[in-house]
Amino acid sequence: MVGSNRIAQIGTYAMAAVRERTEQLRARGLSPVDFGMGDPSAPTPEFIRRACAEGIERHAASGYPPFAGSAPFRQAVVDWVEGRFGVAIDPETEIVSSVGSKESIFHLPEALIDPGDVVICPDPGYPPYGGGTLFAEGEPYYVPIQNRTDFLPDLDSIPDSIAERARIFWLTTPSSPSGRIASSEYLENWVQWCRDRDIVACSDEAYSEIYFDQPPPSALEQGKEGVLVFNSLSKRSAMTGYRVGWVAGDSRIISLYRKLKANIDTGTPWFIQEAAIAAYSDESHVAEMRDGYRKRRDLFVSAFEAAGLPRSDPEASLYVWQRAPEGVTSTALAEALLDEKILAVTIPSAALVGDASRHGPDEQYVRLSMVATWEESERIAGAIAEYLRFG
Repeated sequence: MVGSNRIAQIGTYAMAAVRERTEQLRARGLSPVDFGMGDPSAPTPEFIRRACAEGIERHAASGYPPFAGSAPFRQAVVDWVEGRFGVAIDPETEIVSSVGSKESIFHLPEALIDPGDVVICPDPGYPPYGGGTLFAEGEPYYVPIQNRTDFLPDLDSIPDSIAERARIFWLTTPSSPSGRIASSEYLENWVQWCRDRDIVACSDEAYSEIYFDQPPPSALEQGKEGVLVFNSLSKRSAMTGYRVGWVAGDSRIISLYRKLKANIDTGTPWFIQEAAIAAYSDESHVAEMRDGYRKRRDLFVSAFEAAGLPRSDPEASLYVWQRAPEGVTSTALAEALLDEKILAVTIPSAALVGDASRHGPDEQYVRLSMVATWEESERIAGAIAEYLRFG
């Protein structure tokens, strides 16, 4: 059976490859720790699980949920956004629920681009930016995020010929995988750059609540005209398996996405939305999770430094974006971390970039997700410090 041209353009999803590699090691009788997936090992807080269970009974005969999200869910998000970012959102016209951010990010181009249109994507970045573009028969244009650009897209580097054809510009803040936060000044320049060119500024803010110093700003603070923000509860509240999130911003664009979504799915289940409403009512569990990630960040940053690698401190997100030593490729570093004395499964930057030709030999990293238990993290960090050596 021959697949479609669209599926042929999509490479192996990096996280799927990591899981396959992990299973291969386990089949050999080894016990690798998977630091590839950004999937929290901590359980979803008990009060959220309880709200979900109660929601099942409350909505035992409620039927299909509204595809745009229930009114109480949308209001809970609106209240949270206003409290967190000081931005007022109309719950009727400026927000729509999603089945987690991945679904909405992948599908959005279907509502906004025509074949041959360009979508600007950070590189490395979340694979659905490019994947969704290809499925909509568009053309991804990958802008390198590198150390020299503070791990944010360099707006001046984008050719006018690309900007003229672009319909969407994706930004991730805090950045995955680098952990860099886009400042309010950068967001202002980015949003205005997009507005001047009639490009939809799409800000993926899935890691907005996992930070280690100052809370990251939101693109919504720059006004909603031409702006969409994507967020979810996956990382904030350890709800990756629940698949619930939202898109908010310009009502004109939201209406287009709502029309698309009405033809794709039937919305997030009622009881999942009940869990999400409960999650947005509490910040103490989020602060506790941040503390846990901060401890893990400090642990791994110190371990890599003890092994002689460059110090790589993330400002936010679930990841340590560890730079490889001079002359060592990202793949070689990832393989070294799989040594039987360490057994840490990570993702090399080579597996995450969309256009490898635009990344020089000095841009070699591995992404380590800080999601393992504390006991596993201590054991692996100790092994990194003791056994990881180059030269």
